[in-house]
Amino acid sequence: MSVSSDPSAACAVQIVSLGSEDDDHAFNLNEEALTAVLNKAPSNRKVSVISCVGAFRSGKSFLLSNFLRYLRYYEVDEKTGDVKSRDEGGEKWYTTGGKLSENDRFEWRGGSERHTTGIWIWSHPFTLRGANGELLSVYVVDTQGLFDNETTMSLTASIFGLSTLLSSYSIYNVAKQISEDSLQHLALFSEYGRTASDLGGDGDKKAEKTKPFQKLEFLVRDWQNFEVEDPSTEDDFAEMEASMNSYIQSVIADRDAVDLKETREQIATCFEKVNAFLLPHPGLEVTKKKYDGDPAKVDPTFMALLDRYCGKVFSSELEPKRINGRYLTAPELCEYIKAYAAIFSSGKDFPAATTLLAATAAASNNNAKRISVEKYKSEMDNLAGPNVQVYHQPEELSKHHNATRDASLTLFDSIATFGSSAPIMQAKAEVKSSVEEAYEVYVSLNSSRNPLAGFETYVLPCIVAVSSYILRTIVDLSCTSWSQTCKASSDVLGQVTSVILLFLLIVAATKAKLISARFNQVKSALMVMAPPTSDKKNS
Repeated sequence: MSVSSDPSAACAVQIVSLGSEDDDHAFNLNEEALTAVLNKAPSNRKVSVISCVGAFRSGKSFLLSNFLRYLRYYEVDEKTGDVKSRDEGGEKWYTTGGKLSENDRFEWRGGSERHTTGIWIWSHPFTLRGANGELLSVYVVDTQGLFDNETTMSLTASIFGLSTLLSSYSIYNVAKQISEDSLQHLALFSEYGRTASDLGGDGDKKAEKTKPFQKLEFLVRDWQNFEVEDPSTEDDFAEMEASMNSYIQSVIADRDAVDLKETREQIATCFEKVNAFLLPHPGLEVTKKKYDGDPAKVDPTFMALLDRYCGKVFSSELEPKRINGRYLTAPELCEYIKAYAAIFSSGKDFPAATTLLAATAAASNNNAKRISVEKYKSEMDNLAGPNVQVYHQPEELSKHHNATRDASLTLFDSIATFGSSAPIMQAKAEVKSSVEEAYEVYVSLNSSRNPLAGFETYVLPCIVAVSSYILRTIVDLSCTSWSQTCKASSDVLGQVTSVILLFLLIVAATKAKLISARFNQVKSALMVMAPPTSDKKNS
């Protein structure tokens, strides 16, 4: 699949579709589309993934499309490092631009029928500064609506699960309040959370215990209980924020009933941070099928609070995706998504915790292999790669190889810290094998630059020609003029000399560039063979 690199041509791309001829619940990963989208982010830059899940027809796509408007306005310019747009003259991101075309947003449709199916990602990664000031590539993900009359509970759990696994910031979109059912759906991850937090590498590689998921935000829509109505003022927003914090604390507080208490403990096991943000109803215009995305038609209180929320999600609390304590780049995230999608290939049953853990460990090992081998090749390319012209002594090349190999294996050890030791050691053995194969290539490349290599092709004919010329001169000086033997010998030696000189002239005419390179090699060879001299000190 071709994905344009032009941000203005960005669009929503489906990376997971549902259903096949044999299995109505099958998860189908569009690996080509996923790779094309993730390849648009700088390969060495960390990525953040913001996803939204929730019931169908609850406004997820509408919310994410407003996210896109916000992100276009505040995206960082790659060249200058500054934000592309600024609030000037009272303008905000939602007071400019008017309606959204179908190419500017995640597709939505008013009404009561399900619209989004599968999992979609916006094809353009937005460049933003995270909470610590670091540049991040930010992806926005939309998911199929849950809990409709066409989707089974097991398939709903799988969609929710895959979305949560790939996200750094999971937004759970709920209507009016956080119900007990909403909390229980999160408990699906409890076994995975408990097992993952206890599982690291064996022995000295034991990983620091961390919760498997980062941020979970309950975004409560159509909230009706705010006492103040002007979130644009600091005092009113502070009161609203206090109300939000009080509400989420009351929801996740311990309960006396065993099942309710266990549900909350299970959520705490899985997520590092659980928050809530409350939004009022956006207004009746938004619910109509003809709504075109124009924020002027949205309730002002809703937009002002949404502005606050966007600032929270994309600035003060923005951080990269992290798995097993390691922040991920786009290529690493791609490896994990492929591994997770494979175990969700059938949505009939939610994968067992051990299956999820095995997929995580396999993706971690694959990333460790790729990154460590790439590090080795990058370092060796600088010394003896295809674009290098300088020849290095074998001892120097071997010394650099050993140091670079050891550094790469150390890097592997720092990444491959999840799962049992046997797969990790197998992956490490494959790294060693790849490194040694690559070293043979570098040795061959370096040998081809040896200034002394290939000189026999030219030196031997020259020696024969010079020897023939000297012998002919000796014959001419030592023999009498009437000796036919001497004359024949002189003629033969002269012809040998002429033939060789003619051969060298032909070679020089057809391989002038190569001859020039050989002269440079002669110079290099003399430098190689010359004994080192110490610099003279100024007296």
